[in-house]
Amino acid sequence: MTELRQKMIRAMELKNFARHTQRSYLSAVNGLAKYYQQSPDAITDKMIEDYLLYLKNVKGNAPGSCCMVLNGLRFFYTHILDMQINVGFSLTKKPRKLPTVLTQEQVWKIICAVNNLKHRLLLMTTYSAGLRAGEVTRLMPEHIDSKRMLIKVVDGKGRKDRYTMLSTTLLIELRHYYKTCRPQTYLFPSNYKKHKDKPLSYESVRCIYNEARKKVGVKNGEGIHTLRHSFATHLLEAGYDIRKIQVLMGHT
Repeated sequence: MTELRQKMIRAMELKNFARHTQRSYLSAVNGLAKYYQQSPDAITDKMIEDYLLYLKNVKGNAPGSCCMVLNGLRFFYTHILDMQINVGFSLTKKPRKLPTVLTQEQVWKIICAVNNLKHRLLLMTTYSAGLRAGEVTRLMPEHIDSKRMLIKVVDGKGRKDRYTMLSTTLLIELRHYYKTCRPQTYLFPSNYKKHKDKPLSYESVRCIYNEARKKVGVKNGEGIHTLRHSFATHLLEAGYDIRKIQVLMGHT
């Protein structure tokens, strides 16, 4: 799989796929190959369908997750092996559920529960600016515009840049953090010294949030995306115009 993997990574890079998409597609192909313990070019359409049914019925993967796997496999077979697969798996409409929202008190408890200065500021920035996990990890010191009290979000979802708010409280905390930790390339760099020029990984951000949430006994809001949902809801409750909130969050 090494040569095929490299070809797939190259093809996805040429198409300018997001890192998250690249990881998902590679995982889809690796999962299929490990399940059958054979090269993907020897796997039939029916075997792929059986694998998708296994993911849905045995592992309990959501239909959306199964479709992501299928999209990754289709890309691999089409662009790497130059083969067409005909697999009958479709995504039915899923019910639209309201997102989980924490109270301001719960958010504050979660942030204050973190002793590490960098990790605490990461959670505070995520909530205070309504950022996605990938957006907060890609922040650089130059993205903090203290004159206009704005944070520049570069290469957000859909490859879009935008500006979001920078609160006075967050600015004061960020200045203290910067003087203490002196981050260079990224505002929240990796914890590993040899990777200090790289951002924190999504897994690290997820663990930081969940450990803090469990520490203070907040049972709801399992994903860090909850902070973003809470940011929007709290602004709405404070009387902000909903269109302004959409712009801050990068929604169309």
